[in-house]
Amino acid sequence: MTLKIGIIGCGGIANGKHLPALSKIKEVEVVAFCDLNEERAIKDAKEFGSADAKVFTDYQEMLKEDLDIVHVCTPNSSHAPLTIAALEAGNHVMCEKPMAKTAAEARAMIAAAKKSGKKLTIGYQNRFRKDSQYLHEVCSQGELGEIYFAKAHAIRRRAVPTWGVFLDEEAQGGGPLIDIGTHALDLTLWMTNNYRPKYVVGNAYRKLADQENAANAFGPWDPKKYTVEDSAFGYIVMEDGSTIFLESSWALNSLDVKEAKTTLCGTLGGADMNHGLTINGEDHQMLYQKEIDLSIGGADFFEGDNGNDSSLNEAHSWINAILNDTDPVVLPEQALVVTEILEAIYKSSKENQPIFFNQGGKK
Repeated sequence: MTLKIGIIGCGGIANGKHLPALSKIKEVEVVAFCDLNEERAIKDAKEFGSADAKVFTDYQEMLKEDLDIVHVCTPNSSHAPLTIAALEAGNHVMCEKPMAKTAAEARAMIAAAKKSGKKLTIGYQNRFRKDSQYLHEVCSQGELGEIYFAKAHAIRRRAVPTWGVFLDEEAQGGGPLIDIGTHALDLTLWMTNNYRPKYVVGNAYRKLADQENAANAFGPWDPKKYTVEDSAFGYIVMEDGSTIFLESSWALNSLDVKEAKTTLCGTLGGADMNHGLTINGEDHQMLYQKEIDLSIGGADFFEGDNGNDSSLNEAHSWINAILNDTDPVVLPEQALVVTEILEAIYKSSKENQPIFFNQGGKK
């Protein structure tokens, strides 16, 4: 069986992640490419498309095609309408992270998926790294005990994305918190399997964005176009009393940089992703720490490059879920909670007060 895929959005994330991975999976073919910039869609169709691949500038026209799956690879503000339209057209949908610009939009996406009976997943590919898979198994087996404190890390010293619409609050809904903080939070919630927030206290800062000609990995940014925060931090208390500290930045005067990492502290042990993967604990009245070598041997959780290519692993897992009619690894209900917490951090910062959730996570 060959699954037919359509891509909406032929920009950086499609070319850097989705299309290269899908091109290595024999059970699929990408038959439709849609982008407002027709030249980009034509280029991708030639490089990654089937022999009869079609190009569109209107997603509604693309959705009239005979497709099985749609990948939504567009700015955050369009995630919900495009995903809902693709689901209503009878397609399974992989939507890039974050799930949506707002929690209300994310809930509408879930409702559309349930009504259509099609699968919906969100592109949190860091779950598919080898260290993430190993640590998730450790947590699932209870080896760390009750995890009651965690940190979600997404800190860059100077790596503000200066292309596309990353700096546009209207298009994206925020800056580093919604862009890279979302990965760190997703990883942390997945490890703890805890999706019931009680309240959030957050602060978002725009302290460095007005600097002109500042040092930056991607070249100087334009302060006039920089309408989002340059760093944001959240303190999240869950219903069971456990806490998570979330840190995110594109630009911060810190040498303690790390991205899409988590630190976990449990009653039986802890884990640290910051310099490789380290597990620590106590045994026979002695403290220990062990560094996990994932470069050789061990379990290969997915196919491809000895399990180290997270994008390919993500794609294989997603396609297998459709072929085998199983749940995707990233459930939309989990991604919704990530969006709810991010939204609460922004709201807390603006209102200068804690944001409380009703029982079950909904604000």
